[in-house]
Amino acid sequence: MNNPTNYVRLGVLALLWGSSFLLIKLALEALSPTQIALTRIVLGAAVLIALCTLRGLRLSNDRKLWRHIAVAALFGSALPWVLFGLGEQTVDSGLTGVLNATTPLWTVLFGLFAGREAMPPARLGGLLLGFFGVVLIFAPWQGGSLLGWGVLACLGAAVSYGIGYVYIGRNLTGNHGLPPLTLAAMQMIAATGYALLALPLDGLRPVSWDPLALLAVAVLGIFGTGLAFAINYRIIGEEGATTASTVAYLMPIVSVLLGWLLLGEELGLRVLLGMAIVLLGVALTRRTTTPKPVAGSEIEEDEMSNQLRSEPTTRTDELPPIGPLSAWARFRLALLRGSQLYAELATNHPMK
Repeated sequence: MNNPTNYVRLGVLALLWGSSFLLIKLALEALSPTQIALTRIVLGAAVLIALCTLRGLRLSNDRKLWRHIAVAALFGSALPWVLFGLGEQTVDSGLTGVLNATTPLWTVLFGLFAGREAMPPARLGGLLLGFFGVVLIFAPWQGGSLLGWGVLACLGAAVSYGIGYVYIGRNLTGNHGLPPLTLAAMQMIAATGYALLALPLDGLRPVSWDPLALLAVAVLGIFGTGLAFAINYRIIGEEGATTASTVAYLMPIVSVLLGWLLLGEELGLRVLLGMAIVLLGVALTRRTTTPKPVAGSEIEEDEMSNQLRSEPTTRTDELPPIGPLSAWARFRLALLRGSQLYAELATNHPMK
């Protein structure tokens, strides 16, 4: 790394995001899922707005931009956070972290609707391998013991993240003239509205007095939602998106270890093997077929740094337009676009 301190930042980020599932599990002792989602969103928004104020950044008044922000807030924040809370009522925090690790695969899949580039065989194989890992985790041949509504809710949250990443990539990246930190604050503000609308579902009950649970949701909102955004942006600005994205491989490991150490949760060998296969599949979906020259890598890193400084960027590594293609070729092209969206955009808009 250019700055050795970023090794520490990356570890802190993995701990903050990987522990979010443990914190949700603890918070459920005092609050309902919608209460947890609302609290973490409000606290995260407060932190991000404070950071914007300190840096002299102002929110946009563009109605069209706010409409895009509203969609991103629904699929990238409010909906998955409510679903994770609902799911963890019956699902261990470690397994929730494993299911969340499938987010890049869903991002690639939904990228079918957004891409026109060639799909290397390694990436297609990674996608198929990743979903094989998901099937191994669920093990439907054993009677579907893991296919309860809680697991489906957690998986639905990962799917929602995938939709959110693709939408952000198409509508909120590089054409608005705003720093990512400002967009993050706006997204949290919009997500607050959704959380308030969802509150009547199960959030009108009294909050139980449990100091540990209340502390958990406070840490989740202030550190895991607000401060983690700022840390991630710092890593991207100094090291680039590729380096920052390695946190995706550390998060499920952290969630499994914390659930085992602090809550006594146990994951069977099959689930752990499925997690390893999912992460291997994710790694393959983000491989390139030919090594990039050093100059190209430097351009990519500089572009991400420029974006963090609100300077419009122009990609120099996109392939030229391709003529009429077969259905299979279009399928492969779209899958590549999805993998690029995750590698280049998801890390720039963390929603964990």
